[in-house]
Amino acid sequence: MTPLTRPAALLFDLDGTLVDTAPDLARATNALRAHHGLSALPYPMIRAQVSNGGSALVELALGLAREAPGHDEARTFLLAAYGEAVAAESRVFPSLAPLLEAWEAAGAPWGIVTNKPRAYAAPLVEALALSPGALLCADDLPVKKPDPAPLHEAARRLGVSPEACWYIGDHLRDIQAARAAGMAAVAVGWGYTETADDYRRWPADLWFETGEALAAALG
Repeated sequence: MTPLTRPAALLFDLDGTLVDTAPDLARATNALRAHHGLSALPYPMIRAQVSNGGSALVELALGLAREAPGHDEARTFLLAAYGEAVAAESRVFPSLAPLLEAWEAAGAPWGIVTNKPRAYAAPLVEALALSPGALLCADDLPVKKPDPAPLHEAARRLGVSPEACWYIGDHLRDIQAARAAGMAAVAVGWGYTETADDYRRWPADLWFETGEALAAALG
């Protein structure tokens, strides 16, 4: 595969790559804190953990490890609070909106592969008026990223070969999934990474600091 060849299709991770969902997830995380009589955490602290999922946010909010008593109940509360308004403040990253518009205008297919459950991902996509040709969520298949199966299924639904796709993500598991799927693995630097986590060290094929740089490469 030659990564710089223009792809036939684009596949995006959702949270932190295509859509800035951290504000709504931060609201839910601090609602959990308030429920336990605790003060709100700073937004940057929560943002860095968003891509790690609900359990990581519970651990951040309350210090409850996944196996700790009360963790599952707290996660249920957090997700319920989030589900009440998944798109109150969430938006497509501004630099990606023109890219999507141009890609769709050219009639090129694109999709989303996320580890977010469909109960939250589908309403979010609908609220933002996005129209991916494929949307694969955490509970659509028996496995999720970094397993390559969701990426393969998304490519199948778009009618393209995996080798003709770029998979774009802000987490190491995205890069691992892309490589396992035989897709060009594209790492981005605007997402929800922790301070010590350097996306340039991930085993990607391409790295982009900004959406504008990604759009320029595809232009």
